[in-house]
Amino acid sequence: MDVLVIGSGGREHALVRQFAKSPSVGKVYVAPGNDGMRDDAEIIPLGVMEFGKLAEFAEAKNIGLTFVGPEQPLAGGIVDHFRQAGLRIFGPDKAAAQLEGSKAFAKELMKKYNIPTAKYETFTDAEEAKAYIREQGAPIVIKADGLAAGKGVVVAMTRDEALEAVDDMIGGRKFGDSSARVVIEEFLDGEEFSYMSFVHGGKIFPMPMSQDHKRAFDNDEGPNTGGMGAYSPVPHLPEEAVRTAHEQIVEATVRAMDAEGTPFTGILYAGLILTEDGPKTIEFNARFGDPETQVILPQLKSDLAKFLVGLLDGNPAEPEWEEGARLGVVIAADGYPGDVQKGNLLPDLKPLEAAGLDVFHAGTQAKGDRYAGNGGRVILVSAEGESLQEASKKAYTALDSMEWNGFFYRSDIGKRAMK
Repeated sequence: MDVLVIGSGGREHALVRQFAKSPSVGKVYVAPGNDGMRDDAEIIPLGVMEFGKLAEFAEAKNIGLTFVGPEQPLAGGIVDHFRQAGLRIFGPDKAAAQLEGSKAFAKELMKKYNIPTAKYETFTDAEEAKAYIREQGAPIVIKADGLAAGKGVVVAMTRDEALEAVDDMIGGRKFGDSSARVVIEEFLDGEEFSYMSFVHGGKIFPMPMSQDHKRAFDNDEGPNTGGMGAYSPVPHLPEEAVRTAHEQIVEATVRAMDAEGTPFTGILYAGLILTEDGPKTIEFNARFGDPETQVILPQLKSDLAKFLVGLLDGNPAEPEWEEGARLGVVIAADGYPGDVQKGNLLPDLKPLEAAGLDVFHAGTQAKGDRYAGNGGRVILVSAEGESLQEASKKAYTALDSMEWNGFFYRSDIGKRAMK
């Protein structure tokens, strides 16, 4: 079958490459893609929100499966649009995508069904929100209710920082309508991890655990970003905690969505934290995480397209995963996650690939046989090894031998797991 991937980032590049390796797949298309995906797929110049044109393309090309990468089209109802046209697509419909599209929806669902999460309150009035913060004190967490490209969360360590976040979000509409309402949560202390699963018809197929690094700089300092790197598995995570998370959070959420009349199909991403009281939910996403996808999908031994079609058709086979470890480091443009410098030329990336590393493009633009930065997170470089130590050594030996003028990366991805 031919496959269409919707999106343009590093996550979508990992999906494109995985589909291209699938024996059941003929041709892979990506819309709108980016220049770095040209060797793995045919790039189609259609935006992720052009539902009508995307569906027409899928119909005209007899696409056997469409996979949606980013959250915006899912929240906008692209799955509903494709299904109405009789096209096979993998992802949650608009109602189920609220699990990510509205923090308030997710928190209310968890409260109703006793799914472990932080205590919270929801506000649309800035003064009421600030009064609550003064009452609760810091540290405290302020979240834009709607989609904010992974940047709508402020973990405020001081009261002043929290008050400023409320002014930015509700008063200044920093994230537009997405921050007209905010969710304010208690601060949870513990080890964070990402738990992603394939879900359809109440069936749940977990993926290997991973851990993202959100802060921009080493030692978890600097502002929150969309993610500066990830690794998988997470060896220091107790098996009992994973079991509890699966039963009390993932399974419970899938059942809750069914009970609410909004059954979930797609990638259920549970952003979790292991506290003294057990695993709790920080957030849900309705799609693959980025950069976790780039270290998890390459571990999949099974044919991704065949597995997804089987899952949608009600006869899935258990997916098989490689043993070993993967570690990925994001190369970001100077200034990220604020005003980024675009147009800086990347070094020649061929030596990375020659060293056996995977390079996933996110924000790049072709300049002859080289690439220039064209966004905040530019590429992710991923290495595999029998252990995280081996994967880390491979990645950093290669990266540290090159000049990255105009770019930066964290030098401590995975350190917490290698103590």
